[in-house]
Amino acid sequence: MPILIISNPADGTSQRVEIEDAQLRNLVGTRIGQTIDGSIAGLQGYKIKLTGGTDKDGIPMRPDVHGSAKSHIVLSGGVGYKPKSDGELKRKVVRGNTVSTETTFLNFSVTEAPKKKKKAEPEPEPVEAPAEEEATEE
Repeated sequence: MPILIISNPADGTSQRVEIEDAQLRNLVGTRIGQTIDGSIAGLQGYKIKLTGGTDKDGIPMRPDVHGSAKSHIVLSGGVGYKPKSDGELKRKVVRGNTVSTETTFLNFSVTEAPKKKKKAEPEPEPVEAPAEEEATEE
């Protein structure tokens, strides 16, 4: 089952949502950086942006590789490779920036939350000043 990890940068939280394979078909063809409706993950009213993911073998999606196929590319850093020294290059396997049926984990970021309706504040009741009683002593 594909897993969506949705992070909310506003409050620093993230949540993990498992979806069915049938629901993943709605996401096939989505590219990294595209914004979609959050209802696919059960977040009505939210807009979420695809920020990355991995396939069933743990191979990361890279935003600068087009398509959804695996590619052997030479990397100097970034997604999929962290060099140990400056100038180090290495050929690594990465996946393209498009979601496919082989994608297992998808990372999303909340870009727009639903606007909360402000509750109408009840009008304060006018408070009557206590009438000053004049005490007359006779």
